[in-house]
Amino acid sequence: MTPPSTHPTVDVIEATELRLVEEPPPQLPAEHRAARDRIWDELADANTALFDGPVVVCTSLTRPHPHELHLGWARVTYRNFALRHVPGATALPSLFVDVLQPTDDGKLLIARMSTATAHPGRWHLPGGSVEQPDPGRPLDIASLRGNAARELLEELDIDTDPDALTLRAVTRGNHGNIGVHFAAPPKPAAFLKGRFQAVLSAATAVGQHPELDRIAFVQSPKDLTELDAPHADYLEPLVDRYARILL
Repeated sequence: MTPPSTHPTVDVIEATELRLVEEPPPQLPAEHRAARDRIWDELADANTALFDGPVVVCTSLTRPHPHELHLGWARVTYRNFALRHVPGATALPSLFVDVLQPTDDGKLLIARMSTATAHPGRWHLPGGSVEQPDPGRPLDIASLRGNAARELLEELDIDTDPDALTLRAVTRGNHGNIGVHFAAPPKPAAFLKGRFQAVLSAATAVGQHPELDRIAFVQSPKDLTELDAPHADYLEPLVDRYARILL
């Protein structure tokens, strides 16, 4: 049984081995599909950052051994998440990866999502939804590392070898969403700030909105209470349990 985290709505699962198995998504009755599509269209009209691209969701989560986790996944599109607003419908939870990026002076980097995203103003770890693998390619721990390293590069211009990322934890939080969290090697805070400023400058130069608009460095859950906006539900337990371990 998954032990509870210090945050009452989030389970933090310590696992050193992660096995992923593709499974078919559940078949939806016609009325649920119609309601899903109607709600998705309304959400997309209200938020132009939403797009119905391919994404991976979690279909099952089992723990056959204390340090081994089996995770079932399926291929869907983002409109699947509109099922959360359909009474009686089965809404599969999202599957995402992110990176605990420590600094040399014992803190963790967190970032705030810009107004051009699906969750404007929310603080979280650098990362994002897991992308579907190409046909014939597996979704495994190596591809999750690659996904996490790519997010770090795209969002913060930090080029990290995927093999240097270490699996630290899996969380199950709001809506049952599953997060796979990796730790990166420490880097100087000044370097991280410089790379982020370069990302902002590059986006501004071509008239684009960056995915992230601010970064901060935290060392304890108390630091999260001083943020100017809400934060992802998994952030508090990870900062509480892993910041000192990592550093």
